[in-house]
Amino acid sequence: MSPEKPINVVLVDDHRTVLQGLEMLINAERPAMSVVGTATTIDDACRICAELLPDVLILDLDLGGRNGIDAIAQLIENGRTAVLVLTGVRDSERHEAAVVAGARGVVPKEADAALIVKAIRKVHAGEIWLDRRSSQRVLSALASQVRPSPPTAVEGVIASLSPRQRDVVLALSTNPGAPAKQVAALLGITEHTLRNHLSSIYEKVGVSTRLGLYEFAQRHRLVP
Repeated sequence: MSPEKPINVVLVDDHRTVLQGLEMLINAERPAMSVVGTATTIDDACRICAELLPDVLILDLDLGGRNGIDAIAQLIENGRTAVLVLTGVRDSERHEAAVVAGARGVVPKEADAALIVKAIRKVHAGEIWLDRRSSQRVLSALASQVRPSPPTAVEGVIASLSPRQRDVVLALSTNPGAPAKQVAALLGITEHTLRNHLSSIYEKVGVSTRLGLYEFAQRHRLVP
């Protein structure tokens, strides 16, 4: 088997010492992951992200008086980059707002090195990184925003899902925030098989994350 491709990471923080510390931390994981760029402003972050198309972008919420949440939609519009918020802000509502805006997770700056590295791996794999309480509030907020869509070509998309793929959608949607290992165990499959199912499902329904799949399932009533 060929080795997995390294996770390319861009760091965005307006404190140079934080950038240096994170860069040393992540580059210590080579060849599994490495820092390919850094930025201290939102404008530079958007430019670098568009140029380098990183796998993961670690974003501070407060950048020179500007709100990092406002940039998330632009940072992820390339369809490849996963945003992971790393912040000293303790406001849970802002954390949840960042995920609703498109970030895949939030990690406090005081988290230990191993936790930061684990969060990078998880969001790169398409998972959401939030504590359980925040996960439930975020998913509830998304569910309250969606409305049933009128019959369209989406019916063909839903019909194209195999019975096993529907099982995967149901398991993920009824266990929001659960680790992939736990979901795989519920389905009686390996994590690798679960990832393969997810890749196929994401392509069919036009999403790229578990959060997006949850929203799709709620909107089109694929779960009870």
